[in-house]
Amino acid sequence: MSASSSRAPMGLKIAAGLGLAFLHLPIALIFIYAFTTEEKSYQWPPPGLTLRWFEVTWNRPDVWEALVLSLQVASISTLIAVVLGSLCAAAVARSRFFGREAISLMVILPIALPGIITGIALRSAFHLAEIPYSMWTIILGHATFCVVVVYNNAVARFRRTSASLVEASMDLGANGFQTLRHVILPNIATALLAGGMLAFALSFDEVIVTTFTAGQQATLPIWMLEELVRPRQRPVTNVVAMVVVLVTALPILGAYYLTRDGDKVAGQGK
Repeated sequence: MSASSSRAPMGLKIAAGLGLAFLHLPIALIFIYAFTTEEKSYQWPPPGLTLRWFEVTWNRPDVWEALVLSLQVASISTLIAVVLGSLCAAAVARSRFFGREAISLMVILPIALPGIITGIALRSAFHLAEIPYSMWTIILGHATFCVVVVYNNAVARFRRTSASLVEASMDLGANGFQTLRHVILPNIATALLAGGMLAFALSFDEVIVTTFTAGQQATLPIWMLEELVRPRQRPVTNVVAMVVVLVTALPILGAYYLTRDGDKVAGQGK
């Protein structure tokens, strides 16, 4: 096949470019308005550019409180998700038992349901159990969908890893812990890391479930929502939004690069 025949048609290239512009131009506007000299409106083009709002944002204690809470919630939720998601994946991928598919469906269900349904269900459960709203109720809410992300990555990797590797390890005299450390974890490590990074990104910018489980707490996305409703300094919100974009984009990119060669797994096909 010649090089010219393998090229995409010009119309397809234009359509792809328009699609990318539609997706990313609003994000570019967020970055631009983080530097505007205008304080109260979104005037286009911006009357001027300044770095003043970065200093203002840096000195706002409410921003730091919301940021610290978001980082704490995302970190702990991710840790819970990695532990539970990997254990569920190991059980489903390596075992045969009655109800296995039903359990797999139940694990995946929270991310398939609309966030508002999950939020209402969690709020009702916390109310019935008389659990006071705090950082931990937010973490429990986020863990429900973070587990799914880790589970999906881990179970796919388990299914691509040959069971003969574990059998060979046992035949050579390794105990369960040694097999886990030297055989299983090296093969699923990148999948767990990628799942954890995606879970962190999802937790960091989650709004709907947080709204129902936060009480008086305000994560960074909730803080941004409140600032948009009752704005004081609009560019500060754009500066924070730019930080959120960067914080969530980096783990997603990292997860992509970690899993793009995921089909090359030791023992696959043997």
